[in-house]
Amino acid sequence: MLLITPPFTQLNTPYPATAYIKGFLNTKNISAFQMDLGIEVILELFSKKGLQQLFQTAETSKLTTENLQRIYSLKNDYINTIDAVIAFLQGNNPTLARQVCSGNFLPEAFRFNQLDDMEWAFGTMGMQDKAKHLATLYLEDLSDFIVECIDGNFGFSRYAERLGRSANSFDELYAELQNETTYIDKITLKILEKRVKEIQPKLVLISVPFPGNLYSAFRSAQFIKTNFPEIKISMGGGFPNTELRSLKDTRVFEFFDFITLDDGELPVELLCSKIQNPNSDEFKRTFFLENNEVVYKNNTTKPDYKQAEVGTPDYSDLLLDKYISVIEIANPMHSLWSDGRWNKLTMAHGCYWGKCTFCDVSLDYIKIYEPIAAKILVDRMEEMILQTGETGFHFVDEAAPPALMREVALEILKRKLVVTWWTNIRFEKSFTQDLCLLLKASGCIAVSGGLEVASDRLLALIKKGVTVEQVAKVTHHFTEAGIMVHAYLMYGYPTQTIQETVDSLEMVRQLLELGVIQSGFWHQFAMTAHSPVGLNPEEFGVIPQQNEITFANNDIQFKDKTGINHDKFSFGLKKSLFNYMHGICFDYELQDWFDFKIPKTKIQPDFIEKAIFDTSDFSLKPTAKIIWIGNQPITEHFTKSKKGNSWEMSKLTFHFKSDAVEITLEKELANWLATTLPTITMKSVLLKDIKQDFEINFEDFELFWFSKPMKTLRESGLLIL
Repeated sequence: MLLITPPFTQLNTPYPATAYIKGFLNTKNISAFQMDLGIEVILELFSKKGLQQLFQTAETSKLTTENLQRIYSLKNDYINTIDAVIAFLQGNNPTLARQVCSGNFLPEAFRFNQLDDMEWAFGTMGMQDKAKHLATLYLEDLSDFIVECIDGNFGFSRYAERLGRSANSFDELYAELQNETTYIDKITLKILEKRVKEIQPKLVLISVPFPGNLYSAFRSAQFIKTNFPEIKISMGGGFPNTELRSLKDTRVFEFFDFITLDDGELPVELLCSKIQNPNSDEFKRTFFLENNEVVYKNNTTKPDYKQAEVGTPDYSDLLLDKYISVIEIANPMHSLWSDGRWNKLTMAHGCYWGKCTFCDVSLDYIKIYEPIAAKILVDRMEEMILQTGETGFHFVDEAAPPALMREVALEILKRKLVVTWWTNIRFEKSFTQDLCLLLKASGCIAVSGGLEVASDRLLALIKKGVTVEQVAKVTHHFTEAGIMVHAYLMYGYPTQTIQETVDSLEMVRQLLELGVIQSGFWHQFAMTAHSPVGLNPEEFGVIPQQNEITFANNDIQFKDKTGINHDKFSFGLKKSLFNYMHGICFDYELQDWFDFKIPKTKIQPDFIEKAIFDTSDFSLKPTAKIIWIGNQPITEHFTKSKKGNSWEMSKLTFHFKSDAVEITLEKELANWLATTLPTITMKSVLLKDIKQDFEINFEDFELFWFSKPMKTLRESGLLIL
């Protein structure tokens, strides 16, 4: 079997779909080879030989702007520097950073005009990151040249995306596939041909995660069908799972033999059986052509595999040392997506919440929730570290479950694993200050989550299950623990008023000014066919504009009954956020961001501040667990005297990685604490058992627990979970 991710997804790390499938196939002893065609094409294109051919191919008649003429004039400088720059971005040539930063090494075109705030942005990020950013601008200049003079469909993380985005009909994509192959196609197909001849697969699986992979997937399938007609080809992945559920167009099967939906493990296993035994008629969620009609078969009695049975993702065959880390903008959270190599894993199948009305909650990949045991998950992490040599993990969950995150963190700490990880969450109240400190101790560096619309009325309508006040508290807990927070923000939700958009912006301004979120991104509401809004538009006050569906069906055009033009807010929202993320312009009037009249905000200027600091909770749940994640103390005894009385005291000194904490207790209490801490080090014990043990020797546990010395210790690693 040959598993392919077509161009283009990410430059810095492989998209994980083929690694998940290969890991599963290993458990069935089915041999498979995987390739990320995207990174291979990029490396071929951005090389000395690649650029020589590129500039030879460019039509000088298309050099219509000063920028294009400049790049073309500097072609020898690009050709001479490209291999060194790519090696640097692959992490192989770190000393080049000094030369890149000193200037006059990289040829500079239009993209370098945005460098005014470089010193500010990279003053804290260091020379390597500054050089990565400059090298990224250099590649983007070349990308602009390719788009204008070579291939208008080119993009680093997508290719011909417009052809895949909500293409209700196959006509436009089909017409494009009848045209001559493009410059990028030729590179792609040359690499593909070589690999197919080497591997000689019986079945090729092409994973299409996004609309920007669709054209290349069809182009690759077309090439295999023409040149290797005996090979069967199947498509799976995020795009068909969400967009092709209503597929009717028979022309699609001129390119593919099968299209499978949702979890790929069992459908792929049954396709293998079909190829080994053509008389087999067992399928799982599979489209194919029968008697010149598109049929969908889901006739097997076998259930989908449980998450514990699908094996560890296997990244072998992929060119892990060849991926390139880029830094597009000076935003530390955004750089996580494009900088560094991350092993991708999933904590749980589906979403444990599964209620948000804008989300595809009717589809199995979100609807069917099934977590993996923490021990199995951390076993997989250890396997992947051995396999890839990388200790960074991105958990790609819809929303990682807090209880499982806690168990995974405890397991990581028990095994003394040194890992770095980040994930997507819901900002829910389970993320207490103590849980956030535990996650940080286990290696969690960042979380991203949906604040969506910062309005309690709309959050209730979205069924988000959170309030703005709660989001403020939770993001504060993460930030205090040293975990970076990125918020997804939404505008234009059905029935959203102009007042609510303005109030939403004020909430975001306060969150960033107080530093409880560090990063955010506004996106406009999009209605999808499989979300509650798409399935019941009347309930949400929207009027869908439906086309006949024969190919893709996901994004639906609609009219909001309020008649508000939400598009006009886009520029102001994004511009204000960009400035707030740079820590400036918090004192500007909200009106200053818009060139049309907006109402004054109704949000009190200290709303978020009040929400954060309203945290006086002195209750203890007996079912809670207690854990100590610090080291054992150094104890010194001394005698304290007052008015002729003397009593024995103890000073306990706790050393942490970056500081030390001292507390003073009566000697008996200090002895009890020093004896108890080893029993709860890196393992959780029921709080009621600790309380019971305390009250055998002393009186009120609550009085002791909420005392000043214990408060100091609780802020340093004595956690209640």
